[in-house]
Amino acid sequence: MLVEAHFGIVARRVSTLGRGLINRTYQVEADDGQNWVLQAVNPIFPPGVNEDIDAVTGFLAARGIMTPRLRRAVTGAAWVRADGAVWRMLSWIDGVGFERLEGPEQAAEAGRLLGRFHDALKDFEHRFHNPRLGVHDTAEHLRKLERAIGEHAGHRFFGDIRPLANDILDAAASLPGLPPLPDRVVHGDPKINNILFGADGERALCLVDLDTLGKMPLPLELGDAFRSWCNLAGEDAFEARFSTSLFEAAVAAYAEQTCGWLMEPEWRAIVTATRTIFVELAARFCADALHESYFGWDPERYKSRSEHNLVRARGQLSAFHACSEQAPELERIVEQAFTGDPG
Repeated sequence: MLVEAHFGIVARRVSTLGRGLINRTYQVEADDGQNWVLQAVNPIFPPGVNEDIDAVTGFLAARGIMTPRLRRAVTGAAWVRADGAVWRMLSWIDGVGFERLEGPEQAAEAGRLLGRFHDALKDFEHRFHNPRLGVHDTAEHLRKLERAIGEHAGHRFFGDIRPLANDILDAAASLPGLPPLPDRVVHGDPKINNILFGADGERALCLVDLDTLGKMPLPLELGDAFRSWCNLAGEDAFEARFSTSLFEAAVAAYAEQTCGWLMEPEWRAIVTATRTIFVELAARFCADALHESYFGWDPERYKSRSEHNLVRARGQLSAFHACSEQAPELERIVEQAFTGDPG
């Protein structure tokens, strides 16, 4: 039985969609001409994550927020197991994705969309099947890096990785701590290629790749967004550049949607959280350069998972330093966005 048939679809054409490094994704054109998204979900996500997606997207749709919706199987299940994988089917949204923002206008659209997303979910109550506990426990990620250094001294790239790990740990030690903050429902991975734009690239339509839904402090979600949106060099570059113009456009648009309820300690933590995410990701990539077991990697560009994640770790640390150098200006931008006071 073909996988799409489990969802009551007779396919005219099935084609690979995108270059995702986590889930295998396909575009399914049904015999009635309608398009669907079919995904083989990576085993790092429990099958119950599909129930989380169904609950959140249903709530968003009821609030008028564009979102992919889960198509249940003919049995009524949110997912099926076939060909050794867990599969789900989602509605098709006709849009385009980007690996980098093309300017402040797109940055504002991304910030506005994420703000609408958070605003719609601010009173959403749900017990997540995949709560992703500790996903941004930075201290634990740093401890994992220290353990990886101790366990993998014989790794073929250890001579390159050890000095980088030391630099990452030093950067972490220079960070101010985040204050106690409330957990809110978040996307969990709002990088730029998880936003669909209209065909002209001007209007942000919706967030996709919803396996990471859960609860965490909003500044960490925003830090994860800005580390992606504002790094002009991208994730796979050694030397990063952090764009204040993109940051300013995105923060101002986000504040338009959220300043009525986002608490002052939350927005004041945005810049520190962004710096924290850069260090945390650097630590995670560096550890996996030794473990070679977690992050997806691009075999067309790199000879091994270790080499790809070593580049990523260096890039995130470079972005941390670029962001830190501009931190006073970034803090002023946030202050003005949420209070109207230029500082």
